[in-house]
Amino acid sequence: MAGTRFTYATGRLALWSADAAMVDSQGQVLRQPPRGKLAIADPRLAPYGAAAMETLAKLGVLAAWEPHLVQGENIGQAFQFVATGNAPLGFVALAQVMTDGKIGKGSAWIVPARLHAPLKQDAVILKPGRANPAAAALVNYLKGEAARATLRGYGYEF
Repeated sequence: MAGTRFTYATGRLALWSADAAMVDSQGQVLRQPPRGKLAIADPRLAPYGAAAMETLAKLGVLAAWEPHLVQGENIGQAFQFVATGNAPLGFVALAQVMTDGKIGKGSAWIVPARLHAPLKQDAVILKPGRANPAAAALVNYLKGEAARATLRGYGYEF
């Protein structure tokens, strides 16, 4: 519905491995010769995939990694490739690997936001929901500090 769209958070991109020793805090593993596949979400369909390609290009390593990319249809599938060991590395949403402000398992580099376009998380009330009190309550919640505190724990920014 016109006038109801807003950004409630900005997501973060992370280079992640289920191997606790693979990714350093500066992402230097990307500057080494590729060993195995690098999972990303389809950059034509998924903002996190487009951000991954931007990051590789800005780091000047896209040409080296491009033959090693394996694309998931979405960020969830890219995460699964890494979580199951089918790819040793992958670009994932930080929220997939962070809980309570810490990386849950494995190793990760939180990609600096300057390396890609913002990953805005937007909400909008659709026309059929304009009179729905639950829709209004959800929007109010997303705009409040309780939601922000929870989202911060998963690495989202505001």
